[in-house]
Amino acid sequence: MGIIIKPVVTEKMTVQGEKLNRYGFIVDRDANKLQIKEAVEAAYNVTVADVNTVNYHGKRKSRYTKAGILSGRMNHYKKAYVTLQGEDKIDFYSNI
Repeated sequence: MGIIIKPVVTEKMTVQGEKLNRYGFIVDRDANKLQIKEAVEAAYNVTVADVNTVNYHGKRKSRYTKAGILSGRMNHYKKAYVTLQGEDKIDFYSNI
């Protein structure tokens, strides 16, 4: 499996992509900023100016069912915010 798992396509990230030229990705938890930069540049053929990362801790969840209370937790994951240089853009909708 690669370093980039999937892009974050939300309203908030779409606005940041248009205004600040910044895009979000869910990435491998062991990847560092240099590896993320190389992976984005190779995958999308752009020049990366800056990479910021955030580690998310999976929340505990429980739900009530006929069989009783089921409990567990969501997965931990790492998110990377990638800022591109100049007029570079990433179009996530081009292959639809």
